[in-house]
Amino acid sequence: MANFNLLDIISVISLFIGLMFAVFLFSNRGTNKLSNRIFASFLFLLAIDNVFLSKIIDQNSYNISAVIALLVFLQLPAFYLYIISVCYSDFKLKVIHLIHTIPFVVVNLLMLTSFYGFDSNSVIILFSNVSDTFKNNFIHILIHAQVICYIIVVFVVIHRAKKIRLENYANSGITFYTWLFQLTVVLSILHAFAILKNIYKFSEYDTFYFWSRVLLQLVELAIFCWYILNALKNPNLFKSVDSKLKLTSNLVSENKTQIAEASKTNEDVQTLKQYMVDEEPFLNSSLTIQDLANQMELNTKDVSILINHTIGKHFFDFINEYRIHKATQVLEDPTQNELTVLEILYNVGFNSKSSFNTAFKKHTGTTPTLYRKSKQQKSA
Repeated sequence: MANFNLLDIISVISLFIGLMFAVFLFSNRGTNKLSNRIFASFLFLLAIDNVFLSKIIDQNSYNISAVIALLVFLQLPAFYLYIISVCYSDFKLKVIHLIHTIPFVVVNLLMLTSFYGFDSNSVIILFSNVSDTFKNNFIHILIHAQVICYIIVVFVVIHRAKKIRLENYANSGITFYTWLFQLTVVLSILHAFAILKNIYKFSEYDTFYFWSRVLLQLVELAIFCWYILNALKNPNLFKSVDSKLKLTSNLVSENKTQIAEASKTNEDVQTLKQYMVDEEPFLNSSLTIQDLANQMELNTKDVSILINHTIGKHFFDFINEYRIHKATQVLEDPTQNELTVLEILYNVGFNSKSSFNTAFKKHTGTTPTLYRKSKQQKSA
């Protein structure tokens, strides 16, 4: 039996945790089934990527080792599809998504001419001179170029989905996009370590190469543990949006004439603000911009432009201002001292204590408890 070193031990632990979590996601019958299965596929690809295959696969099975190694070209496409699936509620896998497998297919076709089907001696020589072949260098460059492109696209998708939520939804869910951003940053760090590892791979510094692999495995293990902890702490973390919704900037460009007319009068703005005061639609914790438009018997597009462009505030912030104003009125009222802060936040339309505290401090500069105390002291 081959002796296992530090790298092998870390690799096996990482593989075990990654695969166990992937199995859990595949078998989970709850919500976000498609997203869970896509992410499980990503975790599986990530888990087997850096495992010390020579300890697990027979040394004569080089073709199998090569295929597994090239699965790295499916990692970032799987992560991208996962991000799309959790950001947009109407996402479905389609045949067009197979386009993301093109790099994987291309590199395997390249391997047909210099690796697959060759005798073991030729393959061993190829491995021992990995830095001297153009194809190997090209494959490594292609891997990292693909990673950089997908990471950039993922950041764009997260930013756009977050902006759509701010412009169309009044309930909490912004924390989810912050978490997705953090996950992508961590993944970027992981691949930065992978680039560092490959730099040493093509050098004579074997010791640095070994320890860079150890570091890479530790970061990968940390990602698995971090994701599991976040999933356990926030089971309802995911707040997706409808991909058919457009950003207000796009609506503005499509309705330049209407915008020019709306900018000449404050009548629509005043009507909207008066409706907010009289009817208090913001008390509905799940209020969306479409709900508000339906209540006012207006076009959703017009209301979106009115709030997000003419008034110049995201729908999320616009609604929260009224909720916070309502909350301050309750906190200032001595006859309602028996109401707790938790009861107040639910009564004014919030569905999360953390989102209420964040919004309250943003609009008042203090916490709800301190605000109530200060007002009581002034009235005493």
